[in-house]
Amino acid sequence: MVGRAGCYTPSFPAMRHQLVTVIDFGGQYTQLIVRRVRELGCYSEMVPWTKAAEHLAATPPDAVVLSGGPRSVHDAGAPDIDFSLLEGVPVLGICYGHQLMAHRLGGRVVKAIEREYGRRHLGRVKPGALVDGLTSDQVWMSHGDQVEAVPPGFVGTAETESCPIAAFEDRERRAFGVQFHPEVSHTPDGRTVLRRFLFDVAGLAGDWTSENFIQEATERVKAEVGDQRVLCAVSGGVDSSVVAALLTRALGDRVTCVFVDHGLLRKGEAEQVVETFTRLLHPRLVAIDAAGQFFAALRGVTEPEEKRKVIGAEFVRCFEAHADEFSDCAFLAQGTLYPDVIESGSGTSAKIKSHHNVGGLPDWMKLKVVEPLRWLFKDEVREVGRKLGLPEELVDREPFPGPGLAVRILGEVTPEAVRTVQEADWIFRSELRAAGLNRGVWQSYAALLADVRSVGVMGDERTYMNPIVLRAVESEDAMTAQASPLDIRFLERVCNRIVNEVPGVNRVLYDLTSKPPATIEWE
Repeated sequence: MVGRAGCYTPSFPAMRHQLVTVIDFGGQYTQLIVRRVRELGCYSEMVPWTKAAEHLAATPPDAVVLSGGPRSVHDAGAPDIDFSLLEGVPVLGICYGHQLMAHRLGGRVVKAIEREYGRRHLGRVKPGALVDGLTSDQVWMSHGDQVEAVPPGFVGTAETESCPIAAFEDRERRAFGVQFHPEVSHTPDGRTVLRRFLFDVAGLAGDWTSENFIQEATERVKAEVGDQRVLCAVSGGVDSSVVAALLTRALGDRVTCVFVDHGLLRKGEAEQVVETFTRLLHPRLVAIDAAGQFFAALRGVTEPEEKRKVIGAEFVRCFEAHADEFSDCAFLAQGTLYPDVIESGSGTSAKIKSHHNVGGLPDWMKLKVVEPLRWLFKDEVREVGRKLGLPEELVDREPFPGPGLAVRILGEVTPEAVRTVQEADWIFRSELRAAGLNRGVWQSYAALLADVRSVGVMGDERTYMNPIVLRAVESEDAMTAQASPLDIRFLERVCNRIVNEVPGVNRVLYDLTSKPPATIEWE
C-alpha cells in the first residue's frame, strides 16, 4: 500500500473474498474493467503484465481478465504472459488480451485489412456462452489487428462486418476472448457479457461490498501502523474526510488530522473546511495557515509538473516543520485514489500528470505514507463514506484538486491571480446552484489563462486583459468525462457577471472538450 508512481502496490488483497485479477497490457480502458467487475460485486485488482507471474503465484485468483493494449502481438517486446500460469483458471481476454490468447495458444493474428474504431454490430456465428441472446448487438471496437484463426479447441462465436472472429471460446478450459470492449458504456450489453463470465463461467459469489472493504481496510491499517501515530492530511474534500473517518475507526486518538491552508482554495473555503470538519467529523483538527510559504515557493514557477512537485514538497515541509505539535507521528495518511495513481503513471500506463500526492512527494520526506483508498474509485469512496456515517454534505462534495487553484491558473501563481480565479469561480458555481444546474455535474470551475491577453472594448476604451475559461463536466469516475450541456443563455449571464465584476477579465470561454482527449483540469 505504501508506494510511488510507477510501482505496483496492491491495496487490500481478497482476504475473505474471491479475487478477479485484471492483467494490464497498457489499455486505456483497463481501469474500467476493474470498476465494472467491482460494480458486479466481485473484488478485483489490476496487475501490470510485468508483475503478473509474481502476483499469480503469490495470490492465486479465481478468475483472470486480460486487458486491451496499444501494441501488436507481433511487435518486439510486446506485452506477454505465460499462459501455463492460467491453467485451470477462468480467463477472459479483451481486445489485445483476446489476440494474445489466440497468438499464444496456437491461433493466428493478422493485421486487419479494415481497422475498427468505434461502434460496430455483432453477428452470431455459433452458440456462445457470453454473447448469445444479448439485447443489443452494438459493441465498441478499437483495434488494428484481428484474430484470423482460433486456437485448437476454440470456436468462433461472433463476428462483425469486417472482423471474422469478434468472439471465441473453449468452454471446457473456461477460456474466452472478445475483440470488443464490454467494459465501456458504448457496448450497451457489455455488463451482461462480464456478468456471464464472472457468475455463469467462473461461478463467483459476488459478495464484495463497501462494508467488506471497511473491515479489511481497518485491519490492514492496524497491522501496518502498529502502535504508532498517524498524521492525516485533510482538505475538507470527500477523499481525505473518508480517510480520516476510516483511520479514526481503526486507530482512535492515535490519529491527528491536519488542515494546511495553502492559500489556493476557493473563495471562503478555508473557513468552511475548518467549521464543517470539526462540527461533523473530527473535533481534534490542527489548522495551519501556510499561504505565504506556498506563494513564495511557487514564485516564478509556470510549468504544470513543477507546480505539482513544489506543492507536494511544501506540504511535507509544512508537516515536518510542525512535527512536534503532532505527537511524534510516524505516518502520513493521504486520500490518494485510483485515478490519481493511473494518471501519475503506474506500471504499464503512461503518465498524464503527476498528482501532488503521488508523483509530487519528495524522496527526502521522513514520514511513511499510508493510503487506504489508493485503489478505489471516487464513487466507491463516496459509498464507503456513507457506510462510515459521514453526512451527505461531505460525501457529495465536488472533487477539488490537492494543488488547488494552482492548476487552474495557467501561468505563474500569484495572490492576485488566485483572487481573480476565486471570484470568477464563485460567480460560476453560485449561478449553477441558483439555477439548479449543479445536479449531475461531476466538477465545475473557472480557470485563468494568466499568460494570455485578449483585446476588448470596455467603456469605449481598448482593454488588454486575461480570459477566463469555464468548465463543467459529467463523469462517473473521473477517468472519462464529457462537457455538461449548459444553456447558452445561462452561460451568457455568467459571462456578463464575470466581465463586469472581476477586475482584469474581458473575455469568458466555455470548454466543451471531453476526456479524452483532454483532462478534466487544464493542468
